[in-house]
Amino acid sequence: MATAQTVDCTKNSAVLYLAFELSEKTWKLGFTTALARKPRERDMPSRDRVRLEEEIAAAKERFELPADAPVFCCYEAGRDGFWLHRFLLASGWENVIVDPSSIQVDRRQRRRKTDRLDVRKLLKMLIRHHTGEKDVWSIVRAPTVEEEDARQLHRELDTLRAEQTGHINRIKGLLASQGVMMEVTRAFLVRLKHARLWDGTSLPTGLQNRLRREFARMQLLNGQIRALEKERAQLVRAQDNNVAVQQTRKLLELKAIGINSAWLYVHEIFAWRQIKNRRQVGALVGLVGSPYQSGGQDQEQGISKAGNRRVRGMAIEIAWIWLRHQSQSALARWYERRFATGGKRLRRIGIVALARKLLVALWRYLESGMPPEGAELADWKKKIYDNTLSLQS
Repeated sequence: MATAQTVDCTKNSAVLYLAFELSEKTWKLGFTTALARKPRERDMPSRDRVRLEEEIAAAKERFELPADAPVFCCYEAGRDGFWLHRFLLASGWENVIVDPSSIQVDRRQRRRKTDRLDVRKLLKMLIRHHTGEKDVWSIVRAPTVEEEDARQLHRELDTLRAEQTGHINRIKGLLASQGVMMEVTRAFLVRLKHARLWDGTSLPTGLQNRLRREFARMQLLNGQIRALEKERAQLVRAQDNNVAVQQTRKLLELKAIGINSAWLYVHEIFAWRQIKNRRQVGALVGLVGSPYQSGGQDQEQGISKAGNRRVRGMAIEIAWIWLRHQSQSALARWYERRFATGGKRLRRIGIVALARKLLVALWRYLESGMPPEGAELADWKKKIYDNTLSLQS
């Protein structure tokens, strides 16, 4: 055992390994050169790039490494995003971003967890990864600045729509607490004046004022949502040389695919992910099975839900729409044969399978230009025109 450790230490003596444990105010750094060596641990203020360079230089001196010795870094994906990864690469150091859910943990009911233990564990796994061991963890692919920025529009739309739904539900809930049912439409304020309680009296003044303010906030959100949707439609119409826009147009040529789903699919996975096979498509959105086999036990635990939740939710919704508008396609007929005659639970299971198959078919369509078998095509320009008219009405 001692001989193996000595060989390991000698093999990696010219490499400095660095693991980050990131938090809002402080970062914990762990340095080492091999599994057998005691790590050097330091705390520093978060996002202090000058201090980080000083700590790396001090670590090289501590481990008697040359100033130009390569540095291999890692940190867990989280709140700090990808800027640190870009800074490390620009500084000439290699870095990997780790999916936190892929890190193995102790299965005891109560396990120890501190920043010190976490950074040491990351260091050990980084060395194993760098020396060629496979399946140590899952690595997050970092998008470019442009690819990351392109996702802001639809993600902001998702946030605004969620806030809009919250205001509508709050208004309806306040009215329901007084026994009043009313739709939240443009004429809401006019109808509010004539709303009456169970005894024929008007709504209390304080409640009316609160409802008006809630409605005003909802209208502000409506305006922002319409502005973003118009901006998105303009981008699809005007940017002929943009690869993501070209893929969006291509998806819009299929019936059942609208601007929301096409834009989301392209900017979340298809435009920048380097997908090699159909299994990776399902894994990216968490639409793959999670079997459990141990001894005499053999059961399926359902889909993993380990991928992009935005695309996964949209994929399920589009699968139902596909059945309605692409009923003569091969995918829709496959679903009808396998699941349509079953109960409600079987149909729900089937729609997940259809969503996965449809995502794979869309990926192949963008790669090869061949639409899914039996799918009907549409004019993407007409879809954008109709969408613009609905925004103006």
